[in-house]
Amino acid sequence: MKYEFIKNHESLFPIEKMCSVLKVSYSIYYKWEARPLSNRERRKRELKKQIISIYFAAKQRCGSPRITVELESSGFKTFRITVAKYMKELGLRSKLSRKFRVTTDSKHNYLVAENILNRNFLVGSPSHAWVFDITYLQTKDGFLYLTAIIDLFDRKVIGWSLCTGMSATETSLAAWKISVKNRKVGSKLIFHSDRGVQYASKKFTNTLAFYGVKGV
Repeated sequence: MKYEFIKNHESLFPIEKMCSVLKVSYSIYYKWEARPLSNRERRKRELKKQIISIYFAAKQRCGSPRITVELESSGFKTFRITVAKYMKELGLRSKLSRKFRVTTDSKHNYLVAENILNRNFLVGSPSHAWVFDITYLQTKDGFLYLTAIIDLFDRKVIGWSLCTGMSATETSLAAWKISVKNRKVGSKLIFHSDRGVQYASKKFTNTLAFYGVKGV
């Protein structure tokens, strides 16, 4: 399951980092990835790649019916139930779906910072503004929570965390530790989040204060 997850998300995250987070041997993964594939496995892998591409091109707002139509228009003959199955394996779910799993708890007693960024997502230099978010990935063994930190300057993911819990230590703090290793913190760095409890907790706000970062 871990190998499949890494393979399905290699276009989004560095393979080496995913192996490290999931505690998978880098060399063994590549041996698994290089194994001969049957025609069925090859088709399944290609179909999943197309599903991921269509899903994110639609800004995560399409379900299995629409993706099936898009696939068929591109020459991929498949069934909606098959697309739905693969989307479930990939942890993909339309944002328009009524059923969702809450990852943001904005009803907390921590201090909520002023929104300094104010949706100004165009910046002219590195480490001027970082944005954070948490999403979930459904697997057959339960949910995994993915925290990502992106520098708005070049839209690169500079920090991330993949875990089974939603505490600040597992999510925002873990992702922050990776981001500060990958990129120098600017003197006027602005940190933008959805103001959930993971970012408003004392542990995380104290960390931002230590680095002299403005949280919004």
